[in-house]
Amino acid sequence: MNIKAQIPNLFTMLNLFSGCVALVMITDLRFDLAFYFVCLGIFFDFFDGFFARKFNVAGPLGVQLDSLADMVTSGVVPGYVMFKLLSNNDAFGTQSYLPYLGFIITLGACYRLAKFNIDERQSDSFIGLPTPANALFFSSLPLINIAFYDDNFSGVIYNKWFLVILTLISAYVMNAEIPLFSLKIKNFSFAKYKLQISFLAVSILVLIFLQILAIPLIIILYVLLSVADNYFHITKKQ
Repeated sequence: MNIKAQIPNLFTMLNLFSGCVALVMITDLRFDLAFYFVCLGIFFDFFDGFFARKFNVAGPLGVQLDSLADMVTSGVVPGYVMFKLLSNNDAFGTQSYLPYLGFIITLGACYRLAKFNIDERQSDSFIGLPTPANALFFSSLPLINIAFYDDNFSGVIYNKWFLVILTLISAYVMNAEIPLFSLKIKNFSFAKYKLQISFLAVSILVLIFLQILAIPLIIILYVLLSVADNYFHITKKQ
């Protein structure tokens, strides 16, 4: 057995394990631990690809395992978070089926992961919001409410229409034909990577000052900057 070939798969399995634990934490309403395990899963997800490229052992099995693991950590988990948020909303009765709308996030993630596997345009950048970023967005929402709790803020975070609209937007943005700029910086050239470097610098500052609240803001900023960058390049060509 080629040990090197199995190292990326080990990290993929750790990603999947982290997602499974996150689901248990959500069931117990331990949203803080669920968020940390999502972060851990995304960390493992990064390194499975890193080691596959480093050891030159990337193959079809690893691609499929990666998507299956992401389906749990970055697909089922955020959908389950939204299900729990909607279930805890007083506006819904105990017999309401509306909380199941939260799993539209899971369906959107599944469709995006399947498209990603056959889309050759996304080798260096993304088209549509990546599922790990989407998972971070939704798994951070309960923590924001805890960290910045007040009646007005809580009313927004747990408003039923706000949550349903976020769910629908999420499924759309993951699968929309929106090119997102790559965060891969191959050499430190500010002229070539000024957008990426500026975005990362702003993200670090926002994280320092706003902490958990920075997570969804950074993801929203990433999408908006990408849209603006695309518009600028289209306008420039005309």
